[in-house]
Formats: sequence, C-alpha cells, structure tokens
Amino acid sequence: MTGLLILIVVVLLGVAIWQLTKIFDLTQVGRVADKSEIANEKDNNVNGYLMFGFLGFIYIFTIYSLLKWGHLVLGTPASEHGKDYDNLMMISMVLIFFVQTITQALLHYFAFKYRGQKDTKALYFADNDKLEFIWTIIPVIVLAGLILYGLYAWTNIMFVDEEEEVIYVELYAKQFSWEARYGGDDNALGKANVRFIEGINTVGVDMSDPNAQDDKIVNELHLPVGKKVVFKIRSQDVLHSAYMPHFRAQMNCVPGMVTQFAFTPTVTTDQMRQDPAIVEKVANINIIRAKKSAELVAKGETALDPYTFDYLLLCNKICGPSHYNMQMKIVVESEADYKKWLKEKPTLASAIKDANKAAAPAPAAASEAKAPAAAAPVADTTKVLAQVVKK
Repeated sequence: MTGLLILIVVVLLGVAIWQLTKIFDLTQVGRVADKSEIANEKDNNVNGYLMFGFLGFIYIFTIYSLLKWGHLVLGTPASEHGKDYDNLMMISMVLIFFVQTITQALLHYFAFKYRGQKDTKALYFADNDKLEFIWTIIPVIVLAGLILYGLYAWTNIMFVDEEEEVIYVELYAKQFSWEARYGGDDNALGKANVRFIEGINTVGVDMSDPNAQDDKIVNELHLPVGKKVVFKIRSQDVLHSAYMPHFRAQMNCVPGMVTQFAFTPTVTTDQMRQDPAIVEKVANINIIRAKKSAELVAKGETALDPYTFDYLLLCNKICGPSHYNMQMKIVVESEADYKKWLKEKPTLASAIKDANKAAAPAPAAASEAKAPAAAAPVADTTKVLAQVVKK
C-alpha cells in the first residue's frame, strides 16, 4: 500500500512540474528570445565553468568515499599468497587513481580553456606521430608490467608441488548450501558423480571406490594453520563460486567438472578475532545489532545474538533467490586441534551402514511375520493327503 501511495505522489508531482513549465512558457510570450540551437559565447562559458565544477565534485566525492568507506576494505590477509594478491591490487589501484586524477584534470581544464570563443579558430592536427607514439607506448609498458606481475602472482598461487605434503578437501556447492568432504586417513578423495547421490550420500560419492571408504562429509570447514590445502570444487546444479575473502581465494564451481584452488592458511580464527581492525568492525556491528535488538524487544520479538567474527565460505555468483545466505563457517586452528576434530567425525561408509541398519526390519519380527503365511499351505496339504488316503 505504501508503495502505491509513493507511486501516486511521484506521478502527481510530475504532472505538477509539467503544468508549471507550461505556465512559465506562457509568461515568456512577447519577449525576444534566442531560438537558435547554435551555442553562443555565454553557453560556452557556462559549460566551461560547469566542467570545472564537475571536476571538483569528482575529487571531493572521491576523498569523501575514502574517508567514509575506506575502513570497509579487507584487512590482514589470512593466507600465504594473500600478501602478493594485496600488493597487486594496491599497485593497480594506485596506478588507476594516478592516471584518473591526471587525465580528468587535463580533460576538464582543456574543456574550459579551449571553449568556443568569438573570432577564435581551432587548431587542427591531421596526425602527430610523436604524440601517438607517446600515448601508445606508455600504456603498453604499464599494462605489460601489470599483466606479467599478475601472471607471476597467479602462477605462484596456483602451483602445487606434487611432492609437497598437502591436504585434499572437496567443496561441494548446491542451491543453497555447501558441503565439504575430507579424504580421511589416506588423504585421498574417492570418485564422485551426481548419479550416485542417494540418501545420506548427498555429494554422490562412488562407494565402490576403495579410496572412498574413509571419506568424511561435514557441514563446517576446518583447516590446519600452516598446511597447504588443495580444494577440489564441484557443483551439483548451477554455476556457483567458492569465495573465501579473508584468504583472498575464489574459484568457480562448474557443473560437470572439477576445478581447483590451493592456499596455506596463516592466521587462526582466534588470532584473527584479536586483530585490531576486526575488533573494531565487530564492535561497530554489535552497536548496530544492539539498536536493532532494542526495536525487536519493544515489539515483543526475540533480540539478536551478539556478532562474533568467523571466516566464511561464500557463493560469489548470483545462483538463485537464497544466494545471499549460501555460506559455510570456516575454522582455522592448530594441526593438533584439526586432527582431533577430524578424527571425531564418522566416515561416510559407516554412516551409510548405520542408516541401512536403521531402515532394515528386525530379523525376529520378519520371522514372526512370515510364520503364519507358511503354516497355512502345510495344513492344507495335510488335509488333501488325508482325503486321498481315505479314497
């Protein structure tokens, strides 16, 4: 209802403005006006000063944005490659900011300085090889440097030494949740395919594969600090994206294929919770939540719980209506705590075995159920034999 009233008000406001313009046109009847569509010197001066005004707006808004929202950027990287990633991002942003500042200043200055003026003729260059060489070779050198540095950083991030001791974990995406699968004691993931999805085997593990017998499926991702983790990423339905912002990690989840990303966590969850920037963010979030909780309590509703920082695995593709809520908690801890946590988790094979036992009828009950049905034919056969003997 409120939306409809707002729409009606906007429409009526538009009609009122239209009527006012018609009244204004009537007041101009009889006045001599310049109806020419050719810009005069006054028009050129106005446009020139407006260009300078817009230049000021760009710079003022840029500075305001940095002061207002600069603290929202991610802080300390929690992975080994995060520093290289942040360095590349910082170099790119500094270059963009520098070039934007210079080019916008020159663009708006020239628009003002060389605005149209009476008896002034524009100087026209058909071509200038020197200028064209300068403004071509400089971007080529800068972009080539960025691309080469980017390729170097990306190669280092994606490289996995086959002889290196790593942990293999599968990330399985589906609308709208995540599941993780660990290789168990042998650190080898069994084969999987969506055709094998059945019951509690929600990620489609091929249970005939020997490597799958000790696989473990969980809904919370635990990683040991200082150990490289290789993620094998699959999707059940549509295109998702495994995004772990604090680890500077992102990889598409493509249906029908397995993608890969690897990184080494360097900051535990407890350590990140003590990071000054995170402490400040958590405090600000809890101030907002406290205000919202007061409003909810006043309405007789349940208050919000205080926010506590956690690493998260998010989906960075718009995969459907609940995309915003597709996330999984990540815990980075010591290797000892990680091994203890993983050891407590049951294997998929044992979980399937227990589920089958629970679904199967008890043997005693089955025998009792079959006994009456088997006795009836025996009794009937005895009667027939007795009649035959009498005859």
